[in-house]
Amino acid sequence: MLTVEKIGGTSMSQFGDCLKNIIKRNSKNKIMYNRIFVVSAYNNVTNWLLEHKKTGEPGIYTCFLKNNDYELAFDNFHKKLLNINKSLKHIGLNLTEAENFIKNRIKRVKMYLYSMHHVIASGYAEKNNIYLAAREMLASLGEAHSAWNSVNILNNNNINATFIDLCGFNDNESLTIDERICKAFSKINFSETLCITTGYTKGIEGIMRVFDRGYSDITFSKIAVAVKADEAIIHKEYHLSSADPNVVGIDKSVPVGKTNYIIADQLADIGMEAIHPRAAKPLELAGIKIRIKNTFEPNHPGTIISNDYTSPKPKIEIVSGTDKVIAFEVHDPLMIGEVGYDLKIMQIMQDHNVSYIFKSTNANSITMIIWDKHKAHAMLKKMKEEVYQLTIRPVAIVCVMGSNIAHPGFLYRGAKALSDHNINIECVGQSLRQVNIQFVVPRLNYTDAIKALNTELCLNQ
Repeated sequence: MLTVEKIGGTSMSQFGDCLKNIIKRNSKNKIMYNRIFVVSAYNNVTNWLLEHKKTGEPGIYTCFLKNNDYELAFDNFHKKLLNINKSLKHIGLNLTEAENFIKNRIKRVKMYLYSMHHVIASGYAEKNNIYLAAREMLASLGEAHSAWNSVNILNNNNINATFIDLCGFNDNESLTIDERICKAFSKINFSETLCITTGYTKGIEGIMRVFDRGYSDITFSKIAVAVKADEAIIHKEYHLSSADPNVVGIDKSVPVGKTNYIIADQLADIGMEAIHPRAAKPLELAGIKIRIKNTFEPNHPGTIISNDYTSPKPKIEIVSGTDKVIAFEVHDPLMIGEVGYDLKIMQIMQDHNVSYIFKSTNANSITMIIWDKHKAHAMLKKMKEEVYQLTIRPVAIVCVMGSNIAHPGFLYRGAKALSDHNINIECVGQSLRQVNIQFVVPRLNYTDAIKALNTELCLNQ
């Protein structure tokens, strides 16, 4: 059985647990080969390289973009990586060899950025393309660092491991992402070595240009399809649970166990990705199951995501949502009976590259939920100039999902649970497929809504 397994950044930062719980996971402590590991950068490293994913705090890329002192930022970054290396010495990392590797890689990236800076200053080249190339190159550093370290640690623990560097630093080949992956794995005997692979893959199309920070999921998916894996496993610091344990508490969240790709898409739509939706689709089409495992509970089977799963009994599998959204309502007394009224709304949204995650209509109003981002505010400013009346409100969206919920009662029980906690429902939606009921609530009620729905619909089934 050949598996492709992705280890997330938080788990990578506790690599001693990865070594014990993932790589030496069987009871006899015997190494199981026929496994390919796709590793993310250590926790926060990509934030330092680019920008903080949640707060927007600038990283090296932002300094380069704004023509600030990116070399000083690089020097500080280098020190942070050396501190990470020191924390891994006790499990077998050779500090001298590790420092030489990352020192040489950083030196080359700094040289490339210096050249790019001068090309930009010349005015002879398109800035955006150079900035995108710089972003790609910087992102690759994090995964190269963690993957190289992992192989060094495994080899020093008498485990045969091979470093698969998909960053393309040592070649000038014009390969697509798929071509680079196929070439890298074409001559490897998986039964004799563990492959440790960078989560970043260099390709002429630019993996970050298309997928941005979801690139390691894409690499993971493409490798699994290319080698015809029997199973794709994602190791996280938590289970895929009935609700976020950070919100409801560990004792109030239950591992899902089984679900399907449709539910995974619903999660991705509200930013709670089990896997990037563009990465899930190739696996789904190839018929490869995804298993989500908790790094720190190695004996738990985790949750299987498959094509054909439907719960044998009607039940809510997951309650999830986000409080980082805005509701806007377009009202017009002349809307009733006008064919295609929302076309101009959608055109404004398309012009600003803004999509919606919820839509509800009545005779003379259209309500949509969008992400609370800068481009959304710019879009709404334009829309206010074009429509009769626009109402904007910060809200939260809370969803109850399941592979078998097309039965009476779930909507009633969800609405009653919110009512019992004095939470007003601003909007509600459910499509004909009936896999996701969406409740829009006041933003300040988000946490209470998650807790109420999880208790009523997941714990009391």
